[in-house]
Amino acid sequence: MKPDQVSLAIGKGGHNIKLAGKLTGYEIDVYRDTDSDYEDVDLQEFNDEIDQWIIDELKSIGCDTAKSVLELSAEELVRRSQLEEETIREVHRILKAEFE
Repeated sequence: MKPDQVSLAIGKGGHNIKLAGKLTGYEIDVYRDTDSDYEDVDLQEFNDEIDQWIIDELKSIGCDTAKSVLELSAEELVRRSQLEEETIREVHRILKAEFE
């Protein structure tokens, strides 16, 4: 999918993708369509700095890479997820450091 469509397909809390899986009987994976020049890092690569439950929460709203998290404001991430603003700001700090 196009990167800006991934969170729509997955839905808040992963509800859309879970429902689609139940209705079809298949496990559905959503992949972000990217150019080969697009540098990004999978969130799982940060599991030594970011707790796994935080990574899981971000993935449940369609943010599976560092840049997909950084593209959203802290306020938007608070609205979409069950994470607190302080936690999101720390995640943003860690992810931004990767691209500096």
